[in-house]
This record gives sequence, C-alpha cells and structure tokens, in this order.
Amino acid sequence: MVRAVVGANWGDEGKGKITDMLAKEADIIVRFQGGANAGHTIVNDYGKFALHTLPSGVFYNHTTSIIGNGVALNIPVLCEEIQSIVERDVPKPKILVSDRAQIVMSYHVLFDTYEEERLAGKSFGSTKSGIAPFYSDKYAKIGFQVSELFDEELLQEKAVRICEQKNVLLEHLYHKPLLKPEELLKELHEYREMIAPYVCDVSAYLYEAMKEGKEILLEGQLGSLKDPDHGIYPMVTSSSTLAAYGAIGAGIPPYEIQKIITVCKAYSSAVGAGAFVSEIFGEEADELRKRGGDGGEFGATTGRPRRMGWFDCVASRYGCRIQGTTDVAFTVLDVLGYLEEIPVCVGYEIDGEVTTEFPTTAKLQKAKPVLEILPGWNCDIRGIRKYEELPENCRKYIEYIEGKLGFPITLISNGPGRDDIIYRA
Repeated sequence: MVRAVVGANWGDEGKGKITDMLAKEADIIVRFQGGANAGHTIVNDYGKFALHTLPSGVFYNHTTSIIGNGVALNIPVLCEEIQSIVERDVPKPKILVSDRAQIVMSYHVLFDTYEEERLAGKSFGSTKSGIAPFYSDKYAKIGFQVSELFDEELLQEKAVRICEQKNVLLEHLYHKPLLKPEELLKELHEYREMIAPYVCDVSAYLYEAMKEGKEILLEGQLGSLKDPDHGIYPMVTSSSTLAAYGAIGAGIPPYEIQKIITVCKAYSSAVGAGAFVSEIFGEEADELRKRGGDGGEFGATTGRPRRMGWFDCVASRYGCRIQGTTDVAFTVLDVLGYLEEIPVCVGYEIDGEVTTEFPTTAKLQKAKPVLEILPGWNCDIRGIRKYEELPENCRKYIEYIEGKLGFPITLISNGPGRDDIIYRA
C-alpha cells in the first residue's frame, strides 16, 4: 500500500513526527517535492533532529529512504545531513536518489539572495535556499538532472551555456560577480563524486516494490496553502505540496495512493509572509509560541519565530479537501492545555458577508476571522494513550473540529515523542 503524509495548512503542522511514527510499519519512505528550505522536527529514541532533505522515516533500520525526482536536491546539504545523523549514533540509513532528480546549484542560492535584496520590501519572504530559481530553471529546461552528472561531454557544453545565460542577469540586473564555466564544472564534478553511491532508477525500484506488496510512505513538505496553484499565491512555495503530486514526484501511478493522511495542528502557525486570517499578536501569541511544539514555535530550517493563530476551520477544511484526505492527524493538542477558553475561527467576514469557503488571495487579504469560543480542559494530557481517557472538553474540542472539517480525525498527537499518540477509530 502507498500512503501519503501531507500538510493541511501553511506547513509546520507536525508531518515529521507523523511520518516518523508511521514509518515503523513502512518499508520505503519517499520525499517527493520541495528542497532544504523547510524542515521537519523529529523527537525519538536517538534525540531531537531537524531534517531538511532526508525523509522523516530515516531512523529505522528496516526502511529505505528515497529522494524522489520531484525534489530540489542540494547535494552538499543531503550529504551533510546524512553525516550529522550518523555522528549521533543513528545507524547509516539506506538511501536512494532518483537519477531524474534535479540539482540545486550554488548559483541558485546566490540568485535567490540577490532577488530578495532587489525586491527589498516587496520580497516573498524566501528562505534563500535557491528553491524558486531552481524550479524556474527546471521548467525553463536549463536545470541539471542527476543523470547528467555522468555525461562529461554534456556537462562541459552545458557549463558554458549556463554561464553565458546567467551572466547577463548578474551583470545587468544584479551587478554581481560573473560565473566562470571552469568553476561551475568543478562544482558539478564534486557533486558527481558525492552523489554517485546513491543514484538509482527510483521509478523502476518503486514499481517492483509495489508488485511485491511493500509498504510505501510518501512525505510532503509544507502544506496545502503553500501550493503554487491552490495556495495563497504568490506567497507560496515553488513545487506542488499536494498528495496528488506525490505520484509525479515519486514516479508512481496516481491510483496507487490509497491513503492520504493530512496533518492539522490543534491551533495555527506559519513561517513567512502571506494572508493568515486567524493570526494573533502580542502577549497572547507569545504565550502560545512559547508553549507550542517541543521547545517553542520556531522554524526548523530558518529558526524564525512562527506566526501564531487559533485553529482555522475554513483554511483547514479547504486544505484537507484539496489534498483528497482520507484521515486527519491532529497534532500538538497538548499545547492548548493551559487555556480555560479556546477561540476557533469558523468563518471569514469579507466585505460584510460571512463565508466558510476559502477564497482566492485578493479576497483573503480582506478577510476578518469569525470566532467561536470553546471551553478548554485546563490540564496536561501528555501520557494519555486512550481517547476515552481524554478530558471531556478535550474530546468535545476534537469532535467539534472534526465536524467543521468534514474528514475523520483518526490520529491525535499529544506530545513530541514518537509514542505520544492516540489512535481513534
């Protein structure tokens, strides 16, 4: 069976923990999109980790971790990440990298940084990881595919061609130092040496695995609202964050994805710019940020403080719908235990009218939250493993949210650890 783990919102929903937990029963875990621009925080028997490229199931001996063709592959970052977990006594994982994945080059990172500088106050809040320039080049058909690293004649010709093209922008738009073909070729040779042990025809590998009945997990990065088509454009990422793209980014038929586990936080958070209707500020936000996650709500990659808000039923229902959700995993529920009352955003007021449908960005920027106040449970719920043992108001909160979403909440996370989970029929 193939299952996908994806996010319902702006990212930072807790997908890493859910993937790490589900990977116990999986044979193969596949990252299918995005790059090292966002991270997944994992807490397990080995300690606390922030992963950026490696799939979150990499900590099990029995699993194979795959970087799919849809990923923006920063080869040095991947190799450093493998080394960093091995140095902390994690057994060296079995890793395969698609020969059709494309490479984030050092000039992609430079162009990302230069463009943010140029845009100044009108920037898109990039993490400056090179992701937008990378995907621009991929779709302009001037990117480097992993398989091309092993064709020396092609590399030499392409290095010259790329430098000619990029240097026009560097000279006339950004006024920065120019690229040199010999330095670019040296970089490509280094990448070839680093990635060679891992390269594989991933699509063929997964085809055989599915024929053998292997359990496969697809792991997405960020969430529905950061999708370039269906998200809060233009404050989105550069690859599709939806489970449907998992088939493309891994190289498998779409009908093989039988379960889509969409991760929702019990409150809202976001890193970076863009519309965020249920956002809260000041002391109220600071308190939730301080208590949130494991050690506070800060981006696993950027370290930036996350923007905080109450649970947004409008955005989350839309996010689940657009993912094709079969199961909702409801995370960080334990964080809300300090509240006597919990506001929930149940609608948006736009130009004097209330809607429960998630609008396009222009309308979204005018939206004001319509809040309902639910009673809190005002106690610590960590350590509880059975749904029936949760406080009554806690169960009522879950069931209220489930009703608003219209999708079943079957997993509830009530702590950062791998075993802090409640299964619900």
